[in-house]
Amino acid sequence: MKKFFDEFKKFISKGNVMDMAVGIIIGGAFTSIVSSLVNDIINPLLGLFGGMNFDQLAWNITGDVTLYYGKFITAVVNFLIMALIVFVLVKAMNSAMSRFQKEEPPKAPTTKKCPYCQSEIAIEATRCPHCTSVLDEPEILS
Repeated sequence: MKKFFDEFKKFISKGNVMDMAVGIIIGGAFTSIVSSLVNDIINPLLGLFGGMNFDQLAWNITGDVTLYYGKFITAVVNFLIMALIVFVLVKAMNSAMSRFQKEEPPKAPTTKKCPYCQSEIAIEATRCPHCTSVLDEPEILS
């Protein structure tokens, strides 16, 4: 049993598990913000065009069975807004990261092509290992 708890402790203390936990907590808080945005601001504005809030849309099939399809529409709008916001955040983070990353100078080529058999060989080679031709001038692979 002690070995089990030691493995569990090692698993929990890994960095990516902690990052995931923080992401889930922040995601939950972010979800409530987006839900409030949709329910309290966007749906009432869309309701101006339809005369009502989407949450109030329902279809009474029988006396006891009612489909609240307006709540489903609200959930879809929540998802689309959340996806849009996440897309914009990721796009902004990627562009910010690319500005701060140092550009590496292009690496010098390490291979060349044999002029006879067109095989790729080491740049220092003086004889092709594939066709055994003697290489006079260096042809750098571009």
